Amino acid sequence: MFEALLIQNPTKKLYLNGTTSLVCDGLNSTHVAGALRELQCFSSFFSKNIIIIFIMRPLTDEETKTMFEKLSKYIGENIKLLIDRPDGTYCFRLHNDRVYYMSEKILKLATNISRDKLVSVGTCFGKFTKTQKFRLHITALDFLAPYAKFKVWVKPGSEQSFLYGNHIMKSGLGRITENTAQYQGVVVYSMADVPLGFGVAAKTTQECRKVDPMSIVVFHQADIGEYIRSEDTLT
Repeated sequence: MFEALLIQNPTKKLYLNGTTSLVCDGLNSTHVAGALRELQCFSSFFSKNIIIIFIMRPLTDEETKTMFEKLSKYIGENIKLLIDRPDGTYCFRLHNDRVYYMSEKILKLATNISRDKLVSVGTCFGKFTKTQKFRLHITALDFLAPYAKFKVWVKPGSEQSFLYGNHIMKSGLGRITENTAQYQGVVVYSMADVPLGFGVAAKTTQECRKVDPMSIVVFHQADIGEYIRSEDTLT
């Protein structure tokens, strides 16, 4: 009786050991699914008996590129300020398809926790989808806001609508950074300069001055209301 499958690397070499867990080192759920499909003769056993444990690991070059491309839409070259910090060494790690940002000190402490017990460490910046696209989470807002190059301010009467997950209309637009391009990533603030979330500009700065009040000017991406609406899925 095979009790476990240990996947060691992206070449999908398979090793069997005597535990009751499927340990995935250096792979994400997409890779694992592909490996399991190759083992169709064992599929009925795996579907009933295997517990999957993802080992926290550094991002691959491709994953790093994908994540940094998404971050650069909001903070541009300021990405380097997330890594080169005066208060210590910081890094990104992948765990269960989610990317976590943490100090080297926290990373070392996390190694003392059993992999199957580790739920979250540091700050979750987002997650990779099954198609390997990176989706930023609202939990990254505190690190995006200080370095944002393009910003949008919403009027007090439109804050609640945005915090319920709705797009920002021209009627709710207070201010927008000059020379904002269409589809540029923007951080959304209240008129009191409190970060509320982030989104994508639907119109350029110039177009925002001309469109009718009911036109969408910012596409919603994430907002701090998710801490209540999506509490169980943010970690």
